[in-house]
Parts: sequence; C-alpha cells; structure tokens
Amino acid sequence: MEEDHRIAILWWAGANRLIFRRFSVNQWQTRLRPMSDIHDQIQKEREQARMACDSSGANSEECAAAWDAVEELQAEAAHQRDVKPKNSLEQYCDANPEAAECRVYDD
Repeated sequence: MEEDHRIAILWWAGANRLIFRRFSVNQWQTRLRPMSDIHDQIQKEREQARMACDSSGANSEECAAAWDAVEELQAEAAHQRDVKPKNSLEQYCDANPEAAECRVYDD
C-alpha cells in the first residue's frame, strides 16, 4: 500500500537554503495533537533527528531538517502552554456570533 506524502519547506538559517522534508499524512497529523501527546511526539522526533544525523552526518541537510522539526514541535508546545482557555461568554459568542451580547460596535 502506497503512503500519501506531503512536503514541508523548512528554512535552515545556518546555510541560507531551503530544505524539503517528506512527511507521511500520519506524521503530519501528529503535529496537530493536543498538549498531552506533544511531548511524546517531541521525543520521537528527537530520536529520528539523532538517527538522521548518525546516518547522513551532523552537517547534512537531513540532519538540519530533522532538528528543525524538533524545534517546531517545541515551539508549538510552548505556544499551547501560553494559550488561555476561553471564558463562557467567549465560548457562547463563538457558537452564536449573531447574538446581541456578542456584537461589536465601532465608535
């Protein structure tokens, strides 16, 4: 069975060039997991990055792309920690934007 792939473009500032990395659909979807699973995904990406660096060299594009993926996940974990939960009015307005309580008037 053939696996569907997506391509992500990662910028590697150290060499000022674009790096293309293939992600299977399953790998791509795991990047959007909730906070409880993101730490497990970071560990998996670290292991993959170490293997990529061992097999292709520490200065290779594959190694840099793998560590960029780890950094992206770490940034997402930090972002998820900073997001405040919505209060009841915000939740209500998301569900009912036409309600009088949710209208925003410009001065």
